[in-house]
Amino acid sequence: MREYESGRERILMGVVCNQCGRKLKVEKGYLREFCFSADTVFGYFSRKDGTKHHFDLCEDCYDQLTSQFSIPVEIGEAAELL
Repeated sequence: MREYESGRERILMGVVCNQCGRKLKVEKGYLREFCFSADTVFGYFSRKDGTKHHFDLCEDCYDQLTSQFSIPVEIGEAAELL
């Protein structure tokens, strides 16, 4: 879950892991630790037609979730880090 300062510019004030509720480190509007963010829009043929979902996970909760997958996450090396 993301919190922004109200106003003309959207300045990030906080990020909370939707799974465990831990506040992630944010300094001067920038997230200073890993956060997995998911955004999806449910379309036709789903039970959630026309709704948008967003959630954030800290690294520990991401690891916990993906460790339960029947088919493991594909892991490779990134050419550069952003």
